[in-house]
Amino acid sequence: MQSIKRGRRDALKTIGAGLAASVLPAPFIAARAQQTQNFSGKTLRLLTWSDDTGLAALKNIAATFTAKTGAKVIADRADGTSGMVAKLKAAGDKPQYDVITLAGVGASGLADAGLLTKPDPDKLPNLKDVPASYRSGANGFGVGYLLWTDGLIYSTTTFKQAPTTYETMWDPKYAGRIFLPPPEWVEAVDMAIIAARLDGGSQQNIEPGFKKLAQLKDRVMTLGENPNQVADLFRTGSLDIGGIYSPAFFPDAIRKPEYKMGVTYGMKEGFAAQLMFTVIPKAHPGDIDLIHAFINHSLDAGVQGKMAADVLNGPVNSKAVIPQQSLALVPSPKLIADKAILHDDKALAAVHDQWIKRYTEIFSA
Repeated sequence: MQSIKRGRRDALKTIGAGLAASVLPAPFIAARAQQTQNFSGKTLRLLTWSDDTGLAALKNIAATFTAKTGAKVIADRADGTSGMVAKLKAAGDKPQYDVITLAGVGASGLADAGLLTKPDPDKLPNLKDVPASYRSGANGFGVGYLLWTDGLIYSTTTFKQAPTTYETMWDPKYAGRIFLPPPEWVEAVDMAIIAARLDGGSQQNIEPGFKKLAQLKDRVMTLGENPNQVADLFRTGSLDIGGIYSPAFFPDAIRKPEYKMGVTYGMKEGFAAQLMFTVIPKAHPGDIDLIHAFINHSLDAGVQGKMAADVLNGPVNSKAVIPQQSLALVPSPKLIADKAILHDDKALAAVHDQWIKRYTEIFSA
């Protein structure tokens, strides 16, 4: 997960055969026929992460797409979103990749650089099961394919039931036994927004958030720069609670009972989520119908559920089927619909450096 972390630091179910043709708009009917088309003999070139998220994409998306359509998928992998951006920029006008999966900041940067082509929503029938706010981003050049979700991490020894509010971190009895995200992570600015919401503020009215965070100045054991260290502190009984943080930072440890860690997204204030994207390079070697079929497959309900379970992220498909053994660690589509909060990226970019400076000043002493 380290390359995902670096990338973020830089900041659907297929239509069933039983549906009557009259129920769907003509573009969806055409796209359905395309998705079931045989692409044997054709090749798609994918660029994705080099970490466990990339491996999960190869297993759950690429391999199942090949089995379904006969297309060959050749994958290249990069160390983080910044690495993917560098690879595409280095290629220039030379067609090298058909599809790239990356964090939102990378998608926006490539779009602004004029290196992407906009996908055709009419060729993505599984978008009908994706809520409108997650369908598109990066000025229309990105298709949302997963949500990076941050929750409240807690000790299952300390808490017999999951906390229901972030306010729990401010309870004096947990002083010295809490952790927060480090200032350079996106989680830090989202933590400031959540702190503001606790005292009547918001992203647009952040001052209550920094005042609230200042109350934790002498109560924080660590800023969780090293997820392995955070996990070990829970294992040894040294931490009670912390966040905001994603279980995706320690997917192996949080599944092991001896680490005594739980994650909850059911706080009354909601939880932070950031959209990750699939994009199409402007210069791409592959067939455009093949590319759309691949992206559409990545939004399939079953594929979404397996991806979410493997990398502990949130699905964008509202009908995603999450395996039973991962339900406690992954926010359900219903919880996402009820509680997920996407921050305003454009507005955040204007204040990001200032907020990080203030966050650092609070916890540096």
